[in-house]
Amino acid sequence: MAVSNVTPQAEEGSYYLQLCKNPIRFELVSKATNVFFDDSNKQVFAVRAGGTTGVVVKGPDEKTNLTFRMEDRGEVISIKFSPDHRILGIQRCLKSVEFINFSHDMVPDNLEYSQTCKSKSTQIRGFCWCNCNEIVFITDQAVEFYQISPEKKSLKCLKTFSLSINWFVWLPINCVLLVSSGTIGNTLNPFLFKPSTVNRLPKFDVDLPTVPKPPKLALLQRDVTMTCLYGVVYIIVLRHQPRGGTTGAEIVLYQLQKESPAKKTDILRLDMSGRFAVNVVDNLLIVHHQASRTSMIFDIKLGGEFDNYVVCHHPVLSPLPIRPFRLLLPPAPSLPVGSEKTEFTFELYSDNWIVFQPDIIIDAKLGSLWYVQLCLEPLVEMIPDKCKLIEFLLLRKDSKMVVLSVCRQMLIPGHQASLVTIARIYDMLNDVYKNYQEAETQSLVYSVDNPNRPDPHQRCNKVILDQSDMYTHVFSVFENSKNISHKFMVAVLIEYIRSLNEHQINVQHYLYELVINILVHHNCFYQLHQFLQYHVLSDSKPLACLMLSLESVYMPSHQLALDMMKRLSTANEEIIEVLLSKQQLLPALRFIRSIGIIDTVSARKFLEAALNCDDQMLFYTVFKFFEQRNIRLRGSPKFPSGEHCEHYVHHFESLFGTEALEDVPSG
Repeated sequence: MAVSNVTPQAEEGSYYLQLCKNPIRFELVSKATNVFFDDSNKQVFAVRAGGTTGVVVKGPDEKTNLTFRMEDRGEVISIKFSPDHRILGIQRCLKSVEFINFSHDMVPDNLEYSQTCKSKSTQIRGFCWCNCNEIVFITDQAVEFYQISPEKKSLKCLKTFSLSINWFVWLPINCVLLVSSGTIGNTLNPFLFKPSTVNRLPKFDVDLPTVPKPPKLALLQRDVTMTCLYGVVYIIVLRHQPRGGTTGAEIVLYQLQKESPAKKTDILRLDMSGRFAVNVVDNLLIVHHQASRTSMIFDIKLGGEFDNYVVCHHPVLSPLPIRPFRLLLPPAPSLPVGSEKTEFTFELYSDNWIVFQPDIIIDAKLGSLWYVQLCLEPLVEMIPDKCKLIEFLLLRKDSKMVVLSVCRQMLIPGHQASLVTIARIYDMLNDVYKNYQEAETQSLVYSVDNPNRPDPHQRCNKVILDQSDMYTHVFSVFENSKNISHKFMVAVLIEYIRSLNEHQINVQHYLYELVINILVHHNCFYQLHQFLQYHVLSDSKPLACLMLSLESVYMPSHQLALDMMKRLSTANEEIIEVLLSKQQLLPALRFIRSIGIIDTVSARKFLEAALNCDDQMLFYTVFKFFEQRNIRLRGSPKFPSGEHCEHYVHHFESLFGTEALEDVPSG
């Protein structure tokens, strides 16, 4: 059945999960074609006639999609590329793995080479690439770690661990191998692979509800997987018959430890029975239940019920199906050319589904590979508790605009939240931002060239919202809004400023300006005066300048601005400019005397301001003030040529005569 593109089905409700709109299409399984999936590179291999009529490789990166031929040397059991796609590993029997080198332009070498397992009685259960030139064989009797030399077409064994193995699970992103041993299979042995080295981590036993008699393999590979949640490796175990008389199945999480056995930390209550499959999307555990054709989402960061040993979690929301959609099929051969494509209703939770980590679903019958995706927008209406909603969204990597949308909506009439809720949410946002700031500061300690320099975003592991984001996307709702009470607007902004201050985050001046503009627009000058007097609005030069501009509507703002500048102690020049612009020359002279900068200020600036005042006695006073400075500094009343005061000296002579130039008071 040839399937072209995918079209979303019309909305029939809200869904928090969907499959990607453009699946990776591959050739269907048939008698002549076998299909394999490489979970490390996320590639599908369609092997036709053992490779003689072609091997078609498709994956997320089109650059590594290719078609090539190889000799038919038997039925293929497994086939995988190295991470750099320079070496292809092929398992055709239980004793060895063959290898083909590829050039930079993805052309295969005609000459294959192989590596057999160590013992003649051993059977290879599978192989995994640890890095570009290292591979591990998992046999029924050992873990064998090899280094490959593609130039020499040979392999060198670096390490072997002997143990009886039932099955294995591989976590590519962390290079962790988990093998099952023991009669009932519940003893799990983790191995951590690094370049040229492998560490065997402490083994641990998985609790089983019941042990079969006589003992036989009870923990199966299909019920165990590994994943990385919030940067931590977990072993996920599905228990169909949990202990304690609880109804339904449960999932147990074991946190991998380096120095001690894996620790059981969390239990997910499924409250259902039947067939389950697990994906991980954006640090959420997605549990698919085939019988009910629904999925559940769990977030271990949201907390749960702690019994002093483990944390028990319930789904974040009620189970819902994945968003339905239909496939567009080519017209039937009997229809005339040019006929429109027909829609095919795709069966969700099909028996043909195979789930791979972290977020992949494959339907081999349809020849499609999908990525499971999280739909954030519907969650806004599904989670009525705004604090819980924001807490959930902050943990999602692409939720920034959704979080901002929720914060904005909480300020709109009809959706307004209480100030208590708003304050709690602002504290949550600023707590994340403060942690990010601290991580960013710490990262500066490391050299820029250090490849291990921590990424502040990764350490914070949450969505970052700063003041500019809030100002642009949230508080902008206050502009030209006639339906929002000005008291509510001011209260919201003050809560945000309070939260910033409590988290020791410097408040940007545009937030203060917004508060002042709202107060002035609604003639709330007394409240403005109180905010300034009691430092609810912190002192700053921009804020002082804004207060100066408000003198025409509120006279005391001028003095409030000057007082603010004095408190800053870094705005002396600005204070002098303000006083001169207001023709308050005598207060300006007293100010420069009080702060001890008489010897450094420009006499010309003061004389020019005095001349512009058109007050002869004021000009006389200012002129004599600086004459006295000249006598004290240089022993003469004359102004040095570098100060360019000749014009003002001539003006003084024209007003008071040359005799007055020598009449310099002694005090």
